[in-house]
Amino acid sequence: MSVNLVKHTGGCHCGKVRFEVLAKPELRAYDCNCSICVKKGMKPFLIPKENFNLLQGEDNLSCYTYNTHQAKHFFCKTCGIHSFYTPRTSPDACGISPYCLDEGTVTKMDIIPCDAKNWEKWQQYLKENPKAADCTENTS
Repeated sequence: MSVNLVKHTGGCHCGKVRFEVLAKPELRAYDCNCSICVKKGMKPFLIPKENFNLLQGEDNLSCYTYNTHQAKHFFCKTCGIHSFYTPRTSPDACGISPYCLDEGTVTKMDIIPCDAKNWEKWQQYLKENPKAADCTENTS
């Protein structure tokens, strides 16, 4: 584990779902233009799955999938807040909504455009620029 990592805690609006993540205090989030991120206003940052720990509320989560069913979008059954998901592009990662983190541990957030609406072009871009999708960028 890198010495640059901090423990961020967060959760949904009603507090029934709580989690912690290990990531840098300076986050790189994606302004994704896919249909679901646009409608939710989601700008996730990615971390390896092993850096995510659900503290409470597993029984209060519901999962939404669509199209290829590779991405798994989790939300609180009570308040409806979507705090995290498993991305289609990185199934070994966890996408976290930085807006669901508790205050005090994030020192900076860079937001990078993500053209997931043009999936094939975006995949080609990621292939040519592997650091763009490297979730370890937030954790090493």
